[in-house]
Amino acid sequence: MQQKPSTFRKITLSAAADAQVKLLEETDCGIIAFNKAVNESAKAPLSATGINVLQINTGYRCNLVCRHCHVEAGPERTEVMSRQTMLECLETLDKSSISTVDITGGSPEMNPEFRWFIQCIRAKVSDATIIVRSNLTLFTGNEKYGDIPEFLKQHRVTLIASLPCYTRTNVDSIRGKGVFDRSIAALKLLNTLGYGKEETGLELNLVYNPGGPSLPQEQHQLEMAYREQLVEEHGIVFNHLYTITNMPISRFLNDLLESGQYCHYMTLLAKSFNPLAMNNLMCRTTLSVGWDGTLYDCDFNQMLNLPVEKRAPQHISLFNEAKLQSRLITVGQHCYGCTAGAGSSCQGSLV
Repeated sequence: MQQKPSTFRKITLSAAADAQVKLLEETDCGIIAFNKAVNESAKAPLSATGINVLQINTGYRCNLVCRHCHVEAGPERTEVMSRQTMLECLETLDKSSISTVDITGGSPEMNPEFRWFIQCIRAKVSDATIIVRSNLTLFTGNEKYGDIPEFLKQHRVTLIASLPCYTRTNVDSIRGKGVFDRSIAALKLLNTLGYGKEETGLELNLVYNPGGPSLPQEQHQLEMAYREQLVEEHGIVFNHLYTITNMPISRFLNDLLESGQYCHYMTLLAKSFNPLAMNNLMCRTTLSVGWDGTLYDCDFNQMLNLPVEKRAPQHISLFNEAKLQSRLITVGQHCYGCTAGAGSSCQGSLV
């Protein structure tokens, strides 16, 4: 029998990840299990096809507390990647064919080893694509981090910056009062350094996610709207816009439970399941490294404490490319978020 939204137990910030998994897997919203949807789409078994991207979560500490953050990041979080674990990531780059390093958090800039780590990656793999995911707000008005934009430019780092809307009202309602203005100031600074301008090769990409329980708009159309608004209102340019679906985990899951929209949203995701998105799922070519070195198929599985399958190495210190590049992917009901509509990944839509 379908459980009414009003009877759902709120999943608090301190609740264990397995409680979220249990709710996702056991609550009957009238939709089939994700793995069954995969089987019926003739895409089973879902497995990795290689490892092109090493995504490294350097910790959950952040200067913001955003309503929809799937990491539940914030200033009080103490999980921070150590230099030893970073060294193990560097060793992995030595013995693998990985060409892209994607550094995320929290706010990765707040890890005390951040600058050292970027320098080591660039020195070790000079032609690697290094991505840093930033909320932008540390770049201006903060002496401790004021040198980072120039530092990123010197090391040819690609920036992926979260900007959930191009209006002050929407951004501040999701991320906190004043965040929009701080983000705009940071984007202007990055533009002065050459970021976002085609001729410099310094990529500045923005990320959009919906403000509520809906799928993102079509990526190309939304990118055009962002370009028009940001240029006209603020003189800001950027390279690409990535649309990302809100995953039904962590703080967004809390929002769904509190508003009684959990089953509505899960049903929307399941009804929008797109088999074509399966071919390009990020978990198939990405390996996610948790702050403590544990290995996951994606950053979302990391937040639910769902490591890679047990037959594969479980920690970055045990990295074995041959065993990991064809591993079976660990899936759950939350995976509907990546396969709905045009699909969703850390690099935007998939179809």
